[in-house]
Amino acid sequence: MNHEINVSSGNVYADIGLENAEEMQIKAQLATAISNIIKSRQLTQAQAANLLGMTQPKLSNMLRGQFRGISEVKMIDCLTRLGRDIQIVVGKQGVTPGSLKVTFA
Repeated sequence: MNHEINVSSGNVYADIGLENAEEMQIKAQLATAISNIIKSRQLTQAQAANLLGMTQPKLSNMLRGQFRGISEVKMIDCLTRLGRDIQIVVGKQGVTPGSLKVTFA
């Protein structure tokens, strides 16, 4: 048996060839942070959805990785509604093309 092992780039969405891989990776990170906060506060999905200004089915979809129709801006708004501070830093990387990175403190 010949088993091929592929080394991950660190972004599963890029590894499977999605065009919007960076956006999907960031949304996944944001959704994970939202989920963790909801769990730590022991909120039901209905309570969290009400707090976040969305329907429970839409929140459920987001938490399961179905991001269609949910922008990064909405996800950031969810984090601020959950009491988190958001900082956006624009910096110069050098000679490489620009990139987007989310860091959780």
